[in-house]
Amino acid sequence: MPKSDAAAQARHLRFTSPLEYARALRQAHEATISGRPDPYIAPSLVSAWQRSLALGIDPDRHRPVHRHDVSEARRLGADHRLAAVMPALSQLIADETTDGRHLLIVTDHLGEVLWRIGSRHALRQADSLEFVEGADWSESGVGTNAISEALVTGTPAQLFSAEHLVRTHHDWACTAAPIRDPFTGDVLGVLDVSGPIESVTPDSLRMVRCGVRLAEELLKSTGAPAIGAVPGRRGLVPAAQANRTPHTLTLRILGDRPTAEVDGGAPRALTLRRAEILAMLASRSSGWSAEELAYELYGEDGAAASVRTEMHRIRGLLGNVVEPNPYRFTAEAKVETDASIVTAHLRAGRVADALALYPAKLLTRSANFAIELMRDELNEAVGASVRASGEADLVLQWCSTDMGAADSAAAAVVEQVIGAADPRLQLLRARTARLDRELRA
Repeated sequence: MPKSDAAAQARHLRFTSPLEYARALRQAHEATISGRPDPYIAPSLVSAWQRSLALGIDPDRHRPVHRHDVSEARRLGADHRLAAVMPALSQLIADETTDGRHLLIVTDHLGEVLWRIGSRHALRQADSLEFVEGADWSESGVGTNAISEALVTGTPAQLFSAEHLVRTHHDWACTAAPIRDPFTGDVLGVLDVSGPIESVTPDSLRMVRCGVRLAEELLKSTGAPAIGAVPGRRGLVPAAQANRTPHTLTLRILGDRPTAEVDGGAPRALTLRRAEILAMLASRSSGWSAEELAYELYGEDGAAASVRTEMHRIRGLLGNVVEPNPYRFTAEAKVETDASIVTAHLRAGRVADALALYPAKLLTRSANFAIELMRDELNEAVGASVRASGEADLVLQWCSTDMGAADSAAAAVVEQVIGAADPRLQLLRARTARLDRELRA
């Protein structure tokens, strides 16, 4: 019997002999990850794994991205449109008894966990995976799982043991399906039931589908959403955000907490990868092809499909700000970054203003080579402008920052301007000497 046929016949073992089936899947996982696809792993899952790997997911040591802390995510959930259906879903699906084994999870339309309900034991098990409110269980947040598959495909999904990409999830089984707005068809979030592999039953998928139908019927009874509004993180957001081009997009990419503001609204946290993409788009008005971005972001093994996935998520978060072929900001949107503001001050000769608005290097946590070049270029431009100003106070201010601390040329300028005996120069020399020792250590 061909191995593919044997794999298909063996899938019933997930319900009759889950531990045996999990062992077979783990072996298939190892083979597939090593470049030898195994029929136990469906081709659609192999494709999903490849997308996740291209996004930087590490099967051995990956932890989910946390968009918000637990308390903040719970506040977001309280304002979300799905909050109205949670009592009914909890009554239908959740098991908070002492012996309860599975969790009820509901995410928003981007895959961020907003609710989780279960027994103390099940919650503790989920804690070990950081399967908590505020965690991003989309494909880019934690790799292939049932929630990410439901978001990508728009259909129910069930992943068992080593069908998950990340190895720490191999003791779990997850069943998920998208919840849609009954009036618009837009995905509002994902309903997921997760637990140890022994907890999955033939009824798990049926239970999740029933929960989704219940949620959508309840949403229908609450009435249609307001005209000009679409489902979003806080229940409903203006349609301009998701369907039309924003008038302004402000990116904060200096430092290690990148954010975006749409039309003057509240800052929206960006993952590092999305911040890198937006920074690169801002750096070149002629745009980038998907292949060019894939190479710059992921190296020689980068896939254009990974870029397209991220662009889809960027539009879901910020609206129609990027046009394809090539990828670039739409002409209708005014895009400004805190880095471009610094550069504009330098071009106008306002060095003091530029330095005042330069609190940290560009995307300090990024190890991407293209971003490193942009980071170094901006930092050198600020340093060179400060040195050229010949203003002692300005140069001393620059040397006291993390960005200018190692600027030995600036220290020489200070000595020329204020004299070798000035105590401020002695402090600067001491700091420079310490940095030299640390570099040689």
